Amino acid sequence: MSGTGTTGTLQGETVRSRRPDTPLRAFLRTEAGSAGVLLAAIVAALIWANVADGSYERFWETHLSIHLGELSVDLVLRDWVNSGLMTFFFLVVGLEARREFDLGDLRDRRRFVLPAIAGIAGMALPVAIFLAVNHGGPYSAGWGVAMSTDTALALGLLALVGKRVPDQARLLLVSVSVVDDLVALLVIAVAYTENVQVMPLIVAALLFGLAFVLVRLKVRSGYAYLPVGVAMWFAMLASGVDPVVSGLALGLIAPAYTPARGALEQASDLFRSFREQPTVELARYARVSLVQTLSPNDRLQRTYQGWTSYLIVPLFGLANAGISVDAHFLRQALTSPVTVSVFLAYVLGKPIAVTGVSALISWVSRGRMRPDAGWASVLGTGTIAGIGFTVSFLIANLAFDGDALAEAKLGLLAAAAASAILTWTVFRVTFMLSPARKTVLLLGDAEQLTDLIPDVDVTRDHVRGPDSCSVTVVEYGDFQCPYCGLAEPSVRELLTDTDLRYVWRHLPLTDVHPQAQMAAQAAEAAAAQGSFWAMHDLLLARQDHLKIMDLLAYAEQLGLDRDRFHDDMMAAATAARISEDVESADVSGVSGTPTFFINGRRHYGAYDAGTLRRAVREARARAKIAERRRTP
Repeated sequence: MSGTGTTGTLQGETVRSRRPDTPLRAFLRTEAGSAGVLLAAIVAALIWANVADGSYERFWETHLSIHLGELSVDLVLRDWVNSGLMTFFFLVVGLEARREFDLGDLRDRRRFVLPAIAGIAGMALPVAIFLAVNHGGPYSAGWGVAMSTDTALALGLLALVGKRVPDQARLLLVSVSVVDDLVALLVIAVAYTENVQVMPLIVAALLFGLAFVLVRLKVRSGYAYLPVGVAMWFAMLASGVDPVVSGLALGLIAPAYTPARGALEQASDLFRSFREQPTVELARYARVSLVQTLSPNDRLQRTYQGWTSYLIVPLFGLANAGISVDAHFLRQALTSPVTVSVFLAYVLGKPIAVTGVSALISWVSRGRMRPDAGWASVLGTGTIAGIGFTVSFLIANLAFDGDALAEAKLGLLAAAAASAILTWTVFRVTFMLSPARKTVLLLGDAEQLTDLIPDVDVTRDHVRGPDSCSVTVVEYGDFQCPYCGLAEPSVRELLTDTDLRYVWRHLPLTDVHPQAQMAAQAAEAAAAQGSFWAMHDLLLARQDHLKIMDLLAYAEQLGLDRDRFHDDMMAAATAARISEDVESADVSGVSGTPTFFINGRRHYGAYDAGTLRRAVREARARAKIAERRRTP
């Protein structure tokens, strides 16, 4: 059984189960890809609002009611989008935040302190600017409009204006935005909710507690959570608090984890049983077993992320971005304290707060607590954080109406355009600098977390290349895995790099590759006679011929002592040596082959030569930065 993949880009894996991408790689890719759809929806809303003679507002103010006996919900279409469908968007935001805490860099909780403080400051300073411009005027109550970054649109525009921006900048933006979204939704619940009904709020809290208990009891069926989530949404709606809060809360309690080996092997057994006896019952058992090897977080992400990114958020943009613009309105808006304060809050307040607070914390802690990205990336994160849309439009609809609402929306749209231009300028100037200076400004010099456990040991591991190399590539592989065979030419191309060493660790997936274990033992038996790499190359070149007699023939071909080779291959110590590699794969979160680690950091994505070379270049740049930092 093999994982899916595209041979041309070498993206497949032979898997026990495919581990969720961390940190945030799939999330970033989807959000960036949907930016064009969202921008198109915003443009369509502006055109519709200006050419259709009032039909835009009439359509979105249409009432839609749902009646279930004596229970009924009556909302206009815009509210169904804003308070209904957007619940799924905030569910995905909560899921991604929880995944980063469980599997990503934020598993080291200290790394969350700086972006959390920067996120709070990135809300407080814009609010202060808004209040200073309005200084007690009639629009001061709309201060919440000026504080929230739109995660989806900011990520998308960051991808468009800074295509070579390192992932650390995007990860910093997501970390800041998670705090931003959480605080903003609490602000909606507390400051922009009138006539709160206590009893429905208590019911919602009890339902949330029930969902938390189900998670703790490891109830995996989505059917158990669906009625709880729906009931919680209706309870929040009845309480008067915007029910989108329920989506974020439920997302934050969905754990993310790598599949357990026992569950994966059970899924393989069920698949084999179905292959031998293809019945409906076995098909259902096999499907359920396969799905349940994945964490609830991963399953929910895969279910809702595409829908929210490509449908729900663009639909939100279509429902809210439309404002009627004419010369009179523009003259009024350009001098309106609402428009001016919103624009300044985002374009100035966000970058000053995010960058300034990050620099202050780094200085106060004497570098012990500093951003994972370089300072150009931090500044670019601050400027792109000046894009407010989803939560800001939600609060604008609660705080304003009439001309003030249109002026607030114009300020938000103008700030988004200005923030994108500023971000492009920051990275454009950075890319014009010398390579060494540019690398430091983009990547920074913070120590990276290590995913590989244990570290490479030259007295034990099989290593190609000198110990003095600045880059070490570790591959967990299976000699019968077809994707390991496909990756081998890429690895050989990497080995032409004289400043790189390569390490092979065994991960025979015996439940899907029955000859992989014996092939690994053959490689270890060859290692006992000083021929590990010769046998390694031979086994990967002849993956379809790995029976015992084939292995003995390879030993003779390599000029090894056949009897000693056979005895070593069958020895318990040899199997134990391979088991140590398998255990290291388990603790390093490896669930498929081939899996690469570059300087201790797991490599995600394709493993063609070009992609691996780019990852190696970045790792070498980080190694040089770290070396300069250690050397006075």
